[in-house]
Amino acid sequence: MASTTFSGPVTSTNGFIGPITGAVTGDVTGAIKLPTFTVATAPSAVTAGAGTIIFVSDGLAGAPTIAVSDGTNFISAAGTTIAAS
Repeated sequence: MASTTFSGPVTSTNGFIGPITGAVTGDVTGAIKLPTFTVATAPSAVTAGAGTIIFVSDGLAGAPTIAVSDGTNFISAAGTTIAAS
């Protein structure tokens, strides 16, 4: 697959597909789809690095949640370490 580098604003009327690497700044308009995991399939929070955001379908005692890596654990939106029910 080809790789293209842009400078300046880039607008899409139909979304973007594929991984984004590097720093991303600016406003986001529209939905953002996070990678989805279960507690059992979530990556290591240490390897992912602090600030990594994931969606965990069963991470809040069985309920779905967004989780952020603090560099050691993935912490749910409720402030707890993700865990299955």
